[in-house]
Amino acid sequence: MRRWRDGRSRLTVHGDGGTAVTVPLEVATSYRARAKGLLGRDSIDGALLLSPASGIHTFRMRIPIDVAYLTRDLTVLAVRTMRPGRLGRPRLRARHVLEAQAGAMAGWGVKAGVRISVEPLA
Repeated sequence: MRRWRDGRSRLTVHGDGGTAVTVPLEVATSYRARAKGLLGRDSIDGALLLSPASGIHTFRMRIPIDVAYLTRDLTVLAVRTMRPGRLGRPRLRARHVLEAQAGAMAGWGVKAGVRISVEPLA
């Protein structure tokens, strides 16, 4: 089991053909950090990883977001775009949720079946 801490990390998306995309990442593992998430932000540089989490909501959010539901081994189960004021359905096998500004994940190659990795910054 992963033991991440709140703070900055690096997300790597392992795409088709051995390509990899690296993105700045914020990790939210504490209850307080997960509850705050992207609330009150007008944008995000990179992505936010909520762990543990199997579902999210976008109530009181200002921007639409992409949401990727991840398994325990960081394989993407599904990716959805959510407008503010929505309740996302929890995914049974999801253990982590990745959030980014709407449209960003398609550019990074995040889609069902893709694996990602998280590297904490020193």
